Amino acid sequence: MHPQPTNDTAPQGDAEERDQRSWKRAERAVCSLPYRRTFYGLVSDQAISSAGFCQRTDLDRLFRGRVAAPDSVENDWIWLIRLGVLRREVDGQGLTERVRLTPMGRQLLATWPAEIPTATPLQRLQHWVSRYRPRR
Repeated sequence: MHPQPTNDTAPQGDAEERDQRSWKRAERAVCSLPYRRTFYGLVSDQAISSAGFCQRTDLDRLFRGRVAAPDSVENDWIWLIRLGVLRREVDGQGLTERVRLTPMGRQLLATWPAEIPTATPLQRLQHWVSRYRPRR
């Protein structure tokens, strides 16, 4: 069994860059979404598109469960971009469809020495509410 995320996993300091609430929201999302640690390791080293991701032969190493269509994967990635975990890759002509891990994403993953813990039912509910019913 993997340790569950705790309230004290966020790095201290850097209050301007990331407040506790946004850190917890990103932590819940990473634990709730079906992407394994190897996925985040992949996007730490190279940029990948949702279509390219869905065509990979090693998806069972990168994703828990059955992989959805590229559009569904893209929606997850857009959410992780909004939370600051992923970012769009930039080339000479601007933003691309490929994503990479952000420094915040690296720091978040560093809090777990092994596989990302699976979210509890309460954390999944909190994630769903923050994603689909955000505060106005």
